[in-house]
Order: sequence, then C-alpha cells, then structure tokens
Amino acid sequence: MISNQERVDSGHGYLPQTIPGRSPNQELLPLTAKVNSRDCLEIGGCDVTTLVERFGSPLYVLDEVTLRTACKQYREAFARYYPGVALPIYASKAWSCLAVCSIIASEGFGFDVVSGGELYTTLQAGVRGDLIYCHGNNKSTAELELAIRAADPFGRAHGCKIIVDNWLELEMLTKLADELSSKPIPIMLRLTPGIECHTHEYIRTGHLDSKFGFDPDGIKEVFAFVLRQAHLDCIGLHAHIGSQIFERQPHEDLAGVMVEWMKQAVDSGLNMRELNLGGGLGIRYTEADDPPSIDEWVKTVSTATIEACNRLGMPLPKLIVEPGRSLIGSACVTAYTVGFRKVVPGIRTYISVDGGMSDNPRPITYQSVYGAAIANRMSAPMAVERVTVAGKHCESGDIVIKNALLPETEQGDILVVMATGAYNYSMASNYNRISRPAAILVHEGEANLIIQRETYQDLIRQDCLPTRLIAKLF
Repeated sequence: MISNQERVDSGHGYLPQTIPGRSPNQELLPLTAKVNSRDCLEIGGCDVTTLVERFGSPLYVLDEVTLRTACKQYREAFARYYPGVALPIYASKAWSCLAVCSIIASEGFGFDVVSGGELYTTLQAGVRGDLIYCHGNNKSTAELELAIRAADPFGRAHGCKIIVDNWLELEMLTKLADELSSKPIPIMLRLTPGIECHTHEYIRTGHLDSKFGFDPDGIKEVFAFVLRQAHLDCIGLHAHIGSQIFERQPHEDLAGVMVEWMKQAVDSGLNMRELNLGGGLGIRYTEADDPPSIDEWVKTVSTATIEACNRLGMPLPKLIVEPGRSLIGSACVTAYTVGFRKVVPGIRTYISVDGGMSDNPRPITYQSVYGAAIANRMSAPMAVERVTVAGKHCESGDIVIKNALLPETEQGDILVVMATGAYNYSMASNYNRISRPAAILVHEGEANLIIQRETYQDLIRQDCLPTRLIAKLF
C-alpha cells in the first residue's frame, strides 16, 4: 500500500487520465498537463521551466481550462440531478483574487465570502451583490454595512445575502436594517448540525463543539425572534460540516437534518425558500487519495434533499452549495527551484527549495501531504531516492514534503508541487520577510500575470518609523 508521503510512478501516472466521468478534483495535475518534446512539464500549453525563467520562482501556475471544467461539471451535474433551482457559489476563501473571481463569475457561480476584504475583491471583480453570500462568526459593523450597501464598480447596488452566525450578529443586523435599508435585508441562519466527518480537527465545522452557528437546541427562539423583525427577510438555512471530505454519507445526513429544520421554520411562519448545504468535497493530493467525483457528490446532495423534501411534504428549495477546494485546488501547481542538498547519513536526505511555509502553510498547519515532480526532467526514473523537501524559512517544521520519492535531483532543477490552488496563496504570509510569489494564468499557450511578485519595497510599504527614532539612527 502506498502511504500518503510516497508516490510511486513508472511512467507519468500522475498526469491526467482520460477516463470518462473523472473530474478535476480526482487528478493530481491540471487537465492540460503533458510532457513536451523538451521532456519538460507543460501546463495550459506553456512550458513550466520557461515560465520560471520568465516570472521567477516560487511561482503559482493556474490552469484556466481545469478551473472552468470544474465549474462546468458542477453546473451540469445540478441540471442532471436536481429538478429545482440550484446555485453553486464559490467559497472564495480558497483563493480570492480578481482574476479567479472573474473566471468563476463568468461560469454562472455565486460567491461565498467571509470578510470585508473578500467581499470587496468579489465586488471589484464585477460580481453583483445579490449573488454574494456573506459568512463569518464575528462580522464587524463595518463589514455588515458593506454587505448591506454592496455596489460593484458598474454602480449596481444589490445588497448581499448575509449568513447570520449568532445572536449578537442577529441583534446588530436588526439595528442596522432599521438604519440603512429601505427594504428587508435577506438573511440565512447558520446552524450547527452535529454531524461528524473524518477530516482534520481544524477543518471540521459541523460538530456541536464548534465556534460556528446557532445551537439547534435554541433554534425555535431564533425563529420566533426573526419572525418579529420587519426589516429582516429570513430566506433560508445554512450548514457546513467540514473540508477535504471523501465520505458521502455525512452530506446525505446533513440534507435530511436541514430539511427537517427548514420545515420547522416554515411551520413557525417564516418564508424560507433557500437551503445552503455548504461544501467540503475533497481533492486528490497524493496517489493514495480517492475522492468522489463532482458528479457523484452533487448527485448525493441532490438526491438526499429531494428525498427529505418528499418525505416531509416540502417544496424543493433553491439548493446552494459552496465548493472551493474542489474547484481550484487541482487547477494550480507551485514551481520551485531546487537549491542546497544535505545528507544526514543513515537518517535523511534534505533538498531545499526557494519557498516553503510562507507560500504553502498547509503542511506545517494541517500536516498536509503533496505529490511532486521534476518539471525539467520528466522522463527521469522515479523513486530513485527518498528525500525530504525543505523550505527556506528559519523554522525546523518548514517541510514541504516529507519522505518524497523522486528522481535524483540537482541544484537548479524545477520541482513542481501538485494541487496547490486551494488555501496556498490565500494563507500565504511574509514570514521571515519573504515576498509572496507571483501567480500566472495559463491558457492555450498564453501566460498572463494575475498576481505580481511582491518586492522588498512592498514588505515595508505599511511600516511607519517615528521621526524621533530616525534621529537616533544618525
């Protein structure tokens, strides 16, 4: 059995497979990945080694075809399995930038945002406010006001739909609604369904011991309060049970539980018509991973919702889901340049790359594992040596991949880490005052810069040096 820290390959088995029904989240590399005549990895018609020469490294390389294909598969699956209205909305915390938001919006998606910054970015990308759902467990007054008054660069003022997480926020919104809006503010209530799933402790959000959502034991009081507020329009319920989930049963259970609560709300007098079941579909990070396809996941959620509604005599709600990782995770790779090698006899061989925990904090945060390839020598025999790929930061835990099976590497090789589109750029930092990498979008042989590489000047742009301290320097 192959462990999650190992990748055994005898002929580019990590390249996309042309198997009917497979979706991007089941691939290690973007769908356009291939080996070109120079024996180099090519993505979106662009040679990765040439991209590094042009744009530098580390470098995020995002494939437009893979991202659009994932969006298309979600839309088509809902059209196939759900006879009611369905709207997939992008969980933009996975990667929020203007280009990513623009592509996904053009595919007919709505957006899930969790901060004022994500909301502002989405609006600046041209997304209408009424297609944006605002999350967060501790929204500020300023963030709530921005959501209520949301207007994009084209002057279209459409307030966002606000996912209310707790009593304080509900009370804040009640006050703001009276002051700022001439029409009722659309809200949804986030509940904690008490459903466990097998994923990392930090990314499980549906169990009862969670910072998110109203406790279901007190939901009748919440329904009664909202019913009395003329300036709030409670349109539905929301729940999210976690991330990087391979099981389908928890989502079946979630649909049943949420429809039951929705019926309670309707019976209490609320005009609920939307049901948001969150996201959580996982992706393939290593050869050993076997997530469900997008089609399988959508079928599970749709069928469970239909069955619950039929059982309880409820009309089909507008069904909303929040894919993030499964849309963009496999669409991106990170290219590094290999540097120093250290051999600890009988223990370990380290190879260092020019990035690490500042551009990919997931290994040190979640103990996440990845696959990798040497982009400039794709025909080199695999599994020649077992190495630990180390980052350049001053931290012993800055390990990109532990016990990776790779060809024998040399200084200057281009090492590509797979499936880095979700939570890598969005969680990146300037630890050790290291500049965050550039990101490029590749499509049909064209490479466009979508995020500029930070400069040293960028690192001190927000710094302030009091004049009294300047005088003491000279």
